[in-house]
Order: sequence, then structure tokens, then C-alpha cells
Amino acid sequence: MTTRQIILQSQPVGTPTLKDFKIKSTTLNKIQSGEVLLKGLYYSVDPYMRGRMNDAKSYVAPFKINEPLEGGVVATVVESKSDDFKVGDTVVGNFPWKEMFVANEAKLQKVDSNAPELSYYLSILGMTGLTAYFGLMDICKPKAGETVVVSGAAGAVGMVVGQIAKLQGCHVVGIAGTDEKAKVLIEDFSFDQVINYKTTKDIYQSVKEACPDGVDVYYDNVGGEISDAVISAINFHARIALCGQISLYNSKETPMGPRLQPMLLTRSVLMQGFIVNNYQERFPEGIKQLSTWVKEGKVDFTQTIVEGFDQLPTALLGLFEGINTGKMIVKA
Repeated sequence: MTTRQIILQSQPVGTPTLKDFKIKSTTLNKIQSGEVLLKGLYYSVDPYMRGRMNDAKSYVAPFKINEPLEGGVVATVVESKSDDFKVGDTVVGNFPWKEMFVANEAKLQKVDSNAPELSYYLSILGMTGLTAYFGLMDICKPKAGETVVVSGAAGAVGMVVGQIAKLQGCHVVGIAGTDEKAKVLIEDFSFDQVINYKTTKDIYQSVKEACPDGVDVYYDNVGGEISDAVISAINFHARIALCGQISLYNSKETPMGPRLQPMLLTRSVLMQGFIVNNYQERFPEGIKQLSTWVKEGKVDFTQTIVEGFDQLPTALLGLFEGINTGKMIVKA
């Protein structure tokens, strides 16, 4: 059987372009005992994928040239030689960017196909929601009455962080890139205020005005000057969850910014970087709580869904232009 796949054709220098990707056909092996043949339904597109395009040591191996990219996929079983999975089952896992692919049963997680949205298993009930939950609740430990700032607030993780912080009784300030996103965050996702970093003349002053009592918790999804501004208003004993640095992912050189260590030291601030897989043993805890909040209507979610398997590279590049509100997902 042949299928289409999307490969990394070249390692990008700076911001990736469509020329760095290529769609080509490949032949699949026949499935063996303990394997299933899957058809992809929804594909997750995430900022961390940019880092995997570099040939550099990190927490996950880089993508290989002339090999398919990979990420979270919701798929349906079309052929099975597994005792645990039958034709028609819906599964989720980390798979290559192929329209059809073979997977070992050990790498599959069966999900309820009757869920309101199957794509939720790549977003609010998947890595996105879990990243928000553990980064905020385990590292930042928000308390009622505190001020929480979320950068990348209209992104997949950011909008969930803000809602969870509100459930803890916090004052929540988001940072996003358009007035439309700001309006959505305030009206639909319970944020108290949102700063448009693209239109403000002074991000430092805007943060101080939005946080007159300082910042107790900062959930950092972007890095760069935005984070410099937020940390300049940080309070004593504040906590910072370092989740992403999307503003720096396409930098050709390491930019020089303020030296933050003296401020962190003198104000007794905790800053901790993390990846969601650090909490893998506690995933059931997070999924249970997130599911409860979603069913109770306490946590809402939005997704930007792009139609068409061949649109995966375009959707990925769109993350760096901020075209998405919430989770970016491609529907095959």
C-alpha cells in the first residue's frame, strides 16, 4: 500500500518556509502480529516542532532530513492484528505525518469515539490541557487574590492556563497579539485584562498598569522582550513556569536581554522550566480534573482547524505568525 507523507527536506535557517518541506509517496509494510494499520484523522501542530528541525541536542531527538515529521495524531484503525484493538477503534498517539501508517499496539491509547470533538484528545484532554494544568498547578501553585500573567494567552496552552487560574480565584492578565484575540479572551475565557503586545507603545508600562500590585505568577509561553517586561514587575516569592519561548525559536543568533538572575535572587523568585512528559505518571490525575471542568462548563476551549493533510506545513508556519486562536490542528 502506498500513502502520502510530509518530510523535512532541509533544516531551516531562521524562520522555516514551505521549501523546507516536501510531500511524497511512500510504501507501507504489511502489518505484523501486534500491529495495526491506521488512518490519520486529526494532526497536532505545535511550536516545539520548530526546535526539532535543528540538529541540536534537546529533550527530544531532532527530525531527520528526508524523513517524515511526527506529532500527536488521532487516528482510526482500518486493519488490525492486535488482540487489543479492532477495526473502527479510535486511538491517539505520537505518529509520523503520513495519511496512513502502521503502529505497534504498545504505542496506542484507545479513546472514546463519542467524545464531543475527537480533536479534543490533541488539545484540552491531551498534551495541551495537561501542559497548562501541571505547569500552573504544580509549579506556580496559584493562590486566591494573586495576579497571574499569561503570555501567548490566546494560544492553545495559554487560554487554558488563564481559566484554571480564574478557578483558583486569581486576577488574570493575558498577553496576545490582536484586539480580536483580546476580546475573545475576556468575553469567552474569563481573563480580566489583556495586553496587545503588537500595538502597545511600551510593553513595560502596559504590564505595570495592568498589574499595579505586581506579578505573583507568570506562565511564560513566549520569552523575549515580553518576558523581560513581565519579570520586571515580578513580586517577592513569585513563581514562573517556563513553558515555551516561541519568540526566540527562529532566531539565527542568541539575543542579548536583561540579566534576570539578580532580580530573581533578590526577590526570592522560583523559575522552573518543564516539559509535560515530566508528569507522565500523573497524566490520569490531570485528565480526570480537566474532564470534570470541561463537563461542568468551567473550562472552555477553542481550536483553529485547518482542512487537508497537505496543509500541515502551512499550519505549522502559521503558528509563528500567530494566525491561530487556541490549538492549531489539521483535519485530514
